[in-house]
Amino acid sequence: MGIGMTSQRTRERLIQRLMDQGITRVEVLEAIRSVPRHLFVDEALAHRSYEDTALPIGYGQTLSQPYMVARMSELALARGKPRKVLEIGSGSGYQTAILASLVDEICAIERIKPLQERARKQLRALRVRNVRLRHGDGLEGWPGEAPFDLILGAAAPERIPKTLLDQLAPDGCMILPVGGDRQRLMMITATPEGFVEEVIEEVNFVPMISGVAR
Repeated sequence: MGIGMTSQRTRERLIQRLMDQGITRVEVLEAIRSVPRHLFVDEALAHRSYEDTALPIGYGQTLSQPYMVARMSELALARGKPRKVLEIGSGSGYQTAILASLVDEICAIERIKPLQERARKQLRALRVRNVRLRHGDGLEGWPGEAPFDLILGAAAPERIPKTLLDQLAPDGCMILPVGGDRQRLMMITATPEGFVEEVIEEVNFVPMISGVAR
């Protein structure tokens, strides 16, 4: 349950803040209430785990702001429960753990090997069993597991990658921050007539970089 700044009372304050910011889906709020965010950051930052802010996780990467995790999770459920999800940039595994309780199956890619190993350790400790992790280049996706009902990215390419669009299922959607200095959270939906793009809001994510790091 945690003590002090990781206590249930502290988590409830975060839930109230998310509700005040417009997060309404009960299952998303319950997932954020129940997943211990302090396990996904370095111990020295545990006291800040339930602040509504992004936190560093090393290697130039961040753990996304809880509001953004909740917002993207709500968008993921907007068109029904996705069966198979591709997550790009799983980091230390927090967004993965939230999504795992909301969807059937997740294929998660992380380009930085130590972060992937940290995510594997924490997800195993939390007995999350519907996630497969891969050390790889997120811009390439996971063609062998395609098509995906949902692709969700936690890093921003400068433009929407065609390689990822090609891995969407018919009627699937992709939720992805896109842009360089100015980023927008995009929702791209596959339709029989082509891809429909919707701008959700302005955001600030780390860039999506090609290649892998050990």
